[in-house]
Amino acid sequence: PLRVSPQIPLASDTDQPLQGSSRTLALMVTSAAIGGTLQYGYNLAIMNAPTIFIQNFVNETFRERWDIQLQDYQVTLVWTVIVSIFSLGGLSGSLIAGPMTIRFGRKKCLLLNNIFLMAGAVLALSSRAAKSFEMIIISRVLVGINAGISMNVQPMYFGESAPKHLRGAVSLSSAVFTAFGVVLGQVIGLREILGSEPCWQYLLASNAIPGLIQLLTLPWFPESPRYLLIDRGDKEACVKALRQLRGCEVQSSELDEILQEQAETKGMRASRPWELFTDRSVRWQLLSVMIISSAMQLCGNDSIYFYASYVFKEAGISDEAIQYVTIGTGTCEFTACIMCNLLIEQKGRKFLLMGGYVLMTCWAVVFTIALSFEHKISWMPYLSMTCIFTYILSFGMGPAGVTGILPTEIFNQAARPAAYMIAGSMMWLNLFITGMIFPFLVSELSQFCFVPFGAVCLLAALYVGLFLPETKGKTLSVITSEFHKLNFKAQEKQCSSATQAQYQLGEVCHSTLVVVFLGKEFKKINTKLI
Repeated sequence: PLRVSPQIPLASDTDQPLQGSSRTLALMVTSAAIGGTLQYGYNLAIMNAPTIFIQNFVNETFRERWDIQLQDYQVTLVWTVIVSIFSLGGLSGSLIAGPMTIRFGRKKCLLLNNIFLMAGAVLALSSRAAKSFEMIIISRVLVGINAGISMNVQPMYFGESAPKHLRGAVSLSSAVFTAFGVVLGQVIGLREILGSEPCWQYLLASNAIPGLIQLLTLPWFPESPRYLLIDRGDKEACVKALRQLRGCEVQSSELDEILQEQAETKGMRASRPWELFTDRSVRWQLLSVMIISSAMQLCGNDSIYFYASYVFKEAGISDEAIQYVTIGTGTCEFTACIMCNLLIEQKGRKFLLMGGYVLMTCWAVVFTIALSFEHKISWMPYLSMTCIFTYILSFGMGPAGVTGILPTEIFNQAARPAAYMIAGSMMWLNLFITGMIFPFLVSELSQFCFVPFGAVCLLAALYVGLFLPETKGKTLSVITSEFHKLNFKAQEKQCSSATQAQYQLGEVCHSTLVVVFLGKEFKKINTKLI
């Protein structure tokens, strides 16, 4: 039963429009994202600077413990485990994010998520003193769990808290903060700051600072209004949260929309991930989320960061200057995400998503040509360097941001946590696969290593163009009805065929009755004449 307060004022749609302030919403977004998706980008970037220092630490640890001098490939193997285990931690985090959001709510889940982060930071900070590279591995697992949870919960929290006309822009801010985290990690990782040999353990533990900021600020902001009303049945708390986030009285149309979604999911418990695979009513929604989440990692954008140093070196940039030029790659994605944030409510999700993948396909082709002729034509390395920046810009303009908001917009409240679990699992699993196979692609395919990524981008663009409906400014009911045509297309064809057959049968029967009637009439006339 709903707990309704009789003193709750609502603004009717016919009332004079209320001039609310979005300052509280903006501060809430900043607080949640600083300790949320910013951590994903930050923890990806900070591992580049201390690579050689951690490898030396691993080698020294083996020599002191067991008097073993590791070969280069063995050191590289341990380093690969340290880097890649972050993805497996993220996969684990995405799997537990759904149950946590159902049990604790969106905001409290983000706050509890900092337990993993703080524990990982403590292990990383003390690993050098303890002379244990295993502590670094465990730290990366815990930080990965933190990133996996935040990458799922934060877009859900934003999408459920933002008004309809700002839903895309607010949800897309998750990608903006991810890109900002990459830039911040690249800057903090400079040798002049924390990227030096004496400070690498402090660099790995520096992710605790954004988490601490979130712990101090996020408790001041409300829980997701949709969670409060639909999951907890507390209408009074929902209205209070809406009033705080909007900075004005609650519009009755917005509350009616949430009540409609509550009525549609009334009596439904939260779906399990495996139940979505057997539910025909969400078949194409689930397929869309899985394909687009997988394409986000299989497109090779994260791999291009690792390839950037090689290309910059081939272009004649000195080793000392490469770390500064590399910051430009993160800045490109950050700038593109901001542009996407400004355009998403004007151009729509489908346009940006498909356009981003089409451009990435084109740049992958140009990049392959440039790599093929880099030793024959003097200016080709500069074209390769340009392709790196344009590829990242195209990724930031669409796939980087739009992918994360889709589960919020195409799934109802009961299925949304499970949908995010599946989407997050596909993203982290494919990130791990891409990170593991990319060195082999480079060695086996050489200059053609980006052909598979270009093919993925092309297929993703075709799928988005053919099957994904536009969700900009639409309610969940409208979006669901559009997917309904795809989910039950065969049944609709059968119904249409049956209806047509019944119509034709009716026409035949009608014609037969007319002929019989006319025959009887002619027989009567003929009898009278005789």
